[in-house]
Amino acid sequence: MRKIDIFDTTLRDGEQSAGVNLNTAEKLEIAKQLERFGVDVMEAGFPAASPGDLDAVRKIASSIKDSSVTGLARSVKSDIDHAWEALKVAECPRLHVFIATSPIHMTYKLKQTPEQVVQTTIETIKYAKQFFPIVQWSAEDAFRSDRDFLAQIVEQAIKAGASVINIPDTVGYATPQEYGALFKYLKENVPNIGEAKLSAHCHNDLGMAVANTLAAIQNGADQIEGTINGIGERAGNVALEEVGVALYTRKDFYEIETNLTLNEIKRTSQLVSKLTGMAVQANKAVVGKNAFAHESGIHQDGVLKEPTTYEIITPELIGETSNNLVLGKHSGRHAFQDRAISMGFELDSESLNHAFIQFKKLADRKKEITTEDLWTILTNEQLKDSDTSVYELETVGVQYTSAQDPLATVIVKTPAGNIVEETTSGAGSVEAIFNALEKTVEGEVHVLDYRVSSIGKGRDALAEAVINLTFNGEDLVGRDSAQDVLEASAKAYLNAVNRILLQSQMKQLLVTV
Repeated sequence: MRKIDIFDTTLRDGEQSAGVNLNTAEKLEIAKQLERFGVDVMEAGFPAASPGDLDAVRKIASSIKDSSVTGLARSVKSDIDHAWEALKVAECPRLHVFIATSPIHMTYKLKQTPEQVVQTTIETIKYAKQFFPIVQWSAEDAFRSDRDFLAQIVEQAIKAGASVINIPDTVGYATPQEYGALFKYLKENVPNIGEAKLSAHCHNDLGMAVANTLAAIQNGADQIEGTINGIGERAGNVALEEVGVALYTRKDFYEIETNLTLNEIKRTSQLVSKLTGMAVQANKAVVGKNAFAHESGIHQDGVLKEPTTYEIITPELIGETSNNLVLGKHSGRHAFQDRAISMGFELDSESLNHAFIQFKKLADRKKEITTEDLWTILTNEQLKDSDTSVYELETVGVQYTSAQDPLATVIVKTPAGNIVEETTSGAGSVEAIFNALEKTVEGEVHVLDYRVSSIGKGRDALAEAVINLTFNGEDLVGRDSAQDVLEASAKAYLNAVNRILLQSQMKQLLVTV
């Protein structure tokens, strides 16, 4: 069985999804879960992009021990310097440096000749090797590059010191046969190709990212790059959970193994979905809520008699569990702590106590407490920054009849510690709440998108609200949960505002430092 490396770029390419903006605490939480998932390499960000990105990459690099942490850099020395500043604390630091190699990119974006691009590649890799033991070089838009030129520049990149060569289908244009053939061509036409690993990085613009990635593996790729849930620019990247399960399920065909811990897939997918605010479509392969649902009577009959009649993978393989009662209102603090630890949460005593209080409050109102409920409570607590002054929702109430517009009243504690109460109307209950909240915050708010969904099943399920808004010109996603839909919506609104405030405060602090 041949072993390939898994390179996760959820925190870099994935965060480039429209409307996604993770803070440092959220990035660190995802990074820890990716480590549990077993990725070999995680791309923590683009350190030169901003002081905030550099700080997040540094904190991830100092916390992760079982995966190699890397950062992205353009073929510019200052980018490499920023990356080293962020990554030098890592257990196994590596750099991911890129330059475009297709005619259209070299002509219109770089405004460089092919010879200049080759020279820039050699110089920047040699410079990076002074700091980083492992340098990965990427030929941006490699698939649309001239093959002979691509082979030439790959040879020079390896000579300069690159030990991983990434051949991305940057715009998702390739077909599986073509993309696989490109890897075969490089294997046969680059004299020193044996001195480096070839990596595949596929985008999903034509819906062929998984097929292209598997074709690359069949033709000699030693590493594959992608994201959780397939998030990323435009139509996204290849979904790592799909490739991982495909390689496991069809190991008889591919004869490939990875270091992935497949029963961490569901938790990883849920965490990324929650923190990015990007819902997983119901019929998505492997992690969609319908992935193991059987509606047809013929299918149901077959599965009851023998699961493998219609299920080629089991829910247990990816860590999917039933929503049975796991804890109740009579459960004690010790049992709650044991469950939190078994679910992978690391909370200090104060945070654990606060989470236990929230659990008890929910248990008094909800018949069954599910794993999803606990996961939501513990995740919210783990990401909470108790040292920061933000807007806090004290109460929310709505007066509503079908004969007149609803009237919402909110009481909010401001960052300065003042208590503000506002009452307004709206075309609906949610709009009335948002109108009232807008009067409590100091700034201009525009709601761009809003949705609410249930966590788990049943009429008493928790509600999770996700809202995308602009506050003083900054665009961000907020989210929160509560047993009441309206309360969840109000909390999500303030969460978005608070995230923008905290982001601005962090920028000012880092610039000052």
